Amino acid sequence: MATEPKNITVILGHPDTSSFCGSIAEKYVASAKAAGHSVRLFRLGEIAFDPVLRHGYQRRQELEPSLVEIRDAISWAQHLVFIYPIWWGSIPAILKGMFDRIFLPGYAFKYRKDSPWWDRLLSGRSAHSIVTMDTPPWYYRLIYTMPGHHQMKKTILEFCGIKPVRITSFGPVRQASEAQLSKWLRKVERLAAYA
Repeated sequence: MATEPKNITVILGHPDTSSFCGSIAEKYVASAKAAGHSVRLFRLGEIAFDPVLRHGYQRRQELEPSLVEIRDAISWAQHLVFIYPIWWGSIPAILKGMFDRIFLPGYAFKYRKDSPWWDRLLSGRSAHSIVTMDTPPWYYRLIYTMPGHHQMKKTILEFCGIKPVRITSFGPVRQASEAQLSKWLRKVERLAAYA
C-alpha cells in the first residue's frame, strides 16, 4: 500500500544529466508522480549559479533566481531526494556548492546567542540520498567508513533538522551490466512509489 501523497523535491547532484544518476532521477520522478506524489526536479548541471560562498557568513551573497527557486522548493517539500555519485569519497562539488549557497544561517539553521547549540530550521522534512559509486558499497562502508554518507546525513541534513535520512547505494557502477543497471532502476521505481 502506497504512502500518503507528499510534496517531493528531487535534486540531481551529478553535473551530467545523461549519466546513470540522470536515469535514476528520471525514473524516480516518473514513479513518484505515478504514485500520486507532487514532484519538482532540479538538475544542478543545467542550472547557472556560483557554487562558491565568496565571503563565508561575513557578508550577504545574493542568491541567483535559480537558487531561490530551489530554496523555495525545499521549503515546499515534505520529502527531499538527492541523487549523486560519490567522487573522492564524498559528494560532487556542484552539490556541495548548492548547500553552501542555500543552507545559510537564518534559513537552514540558526546559532543561539552565547551558546554552542543551534536551532534546526528545516525540521519536519525527511530525506533520501540515492548514491552511485565505482567502489563496492561494502568496501566504502568497511574500509573508507562512508565519509560522504556521514557528511550528507549527519553534518548537512540532520544538522538542519531533516530526518529521518535514508541512503541507498548502488555500485560498483563502472563494471555493471545492463541487467544490473535495470535492476537498480526497478528498485528506484519501488522506492519512489513508497516515498
